Amino acid sequence: MALTPAPPVHDGPLFPEVDMGAEPSAPTVRATVVQASTVFYDTPATLDKAERLLAEAAGHGSQLVVFPEAFVGGYPRGSTFGVTIGNRTAKGKEDFRRYHASAIDVPGPEVDLLAAMAGKYKVHLVMGVIERDGYTLYCTVLFFDSQGGYLGKHRKVMPTALERIIWGFGDGSTIPVFSTQIGKIGAAICWENRMPLLRTAMYAKGIEIYCAPTADARPIWQSSMTHVALEGGCFVLSANQFCRRKDYPPPPEYVFSGTEEELIPDSVVCAGGSVIISPSGSVLAGPNYDGEALISADLDLGEIARAKFDFDVVGHYSRPEVLSLIVRDHPTKPVTFTSASEETEGGHK
Repeated sequence: MALTPAPPVHDGPLFPEVDMGAEPSAPTVRATVVQASTVFYDTPATLDKAERLLAEAAGHGSQLVVFPEAFVGGYPRGSTFGVTIGNRTAKGKEDFRRYHASAIDVPGPEVDLLAAMAGKYKVHLVMGVIERDGYTLYCTVLFFDSQGGYLGKHRKVMPTALERIIWGFGDGSTIPVFSTQIGKIGAAICWENRMPLLRTAMYAKGIEIYCAPTADARPIWQSSMTHVALEGGCFVLSANQFCRRKDYPPPPEYVFSGTEEELIPDSVVCAGGSVIISPSGSVLAGPNYDGEALISADLDLGEIARAKFDFDVVGHYSRPEVLSLIVRDHPTKPVTFTSASEETEGGHK
C-alpha cells in the first residue's frame, strides 16, 4: 500500500500576509511650463531663447516642456494693425508685413530646428507658434517627441476678437491627441478652452495631459483651468508669456493702442499666471505672476484613474442616448482641383 508523502514543512505561514496597502506604481512625469516673452519681430533670437529655456528645464529633469501661445512669431498684444471698420492704414499694413515675416512655415527650417532641440534635450516639446501658410497666418501649437520627431500640429479653431483680422480659422483636421511614451497629449489655445464641444472632442480622444497655452493673465483664468482639469479628469498645463513693454519694439515702431501713454519700459503688459493643475483640481505649481519663470511639477498619472472613478465625462458619466456630438475632422479647402482623368460622362467623381 503506497504511503502518501507528508506535506512539506514551511518555516513561515502557509499563506503569507499580503500588504493590502500595496499597489502597482503609476508612472510619474516631470513637466514644465515656460513663462517667458518672445523676442518680438526677431524669430532667430526667439528660437535661441527657446533653446536656453529648454536646456534649463531638461537640466531639472523635465520630460515635457510646454511653451506659451504664439511664443515663436509673437502675440501682437495691444496692436490694432491700423484697422477700423471700412479702413486699414498704411502703417497697419506694414505692421502685418513684418508680423508675417516673423511667422514660420510648417513644415520648414524652424520646425526642423525645434525637432532637433527636442531630440537633443530628450524632452517632449509643445510649442506655440505663428504659422505662415502662404499669406494667411494661424495661431498654432506644434508637438514633438523626445526622439526629435515632429508629431503634428493644432491650429486655433476660433481666434478671439481682433485676432480674427490677422489669424485664419483652424478646422477639425488639426485637433489631435497624440499617444506618447509619457501619456496622451493634446492642446487647446487660450479661449478655445472655453468651448465645451471642443473640449469634449479632446476628452473623447482620451487626452491625459491637456496643454493650454494662453495669452490670458487674468486671475479668472485659473477658474477655467481648474474646471477643465476636473471635467476632463486630466492634468492641465497652462503656459503664458510674461512681458514688459520693453519686450516689444519702442513707439512709434510698435504702439499699444489706447494705453501707450501710460506705459514705461518696465510696465508689465502680460502678467503670466502659468499653472499646472491635477485631475482632482489641485494646483501643483503656480500660478506665477512675478516674472519669467520655469514652473514645474511631477505628474502622478495614477491620479487620472482616481479622478475618472468619480467622473468620466465621456465614459460612465455620459448619456449618449440623450446627448451626442458630431466632429467633422476632415480638412476644409476653398479650392479643389479635379483632373481630366477623374471626370466621368455624368460630371465629376
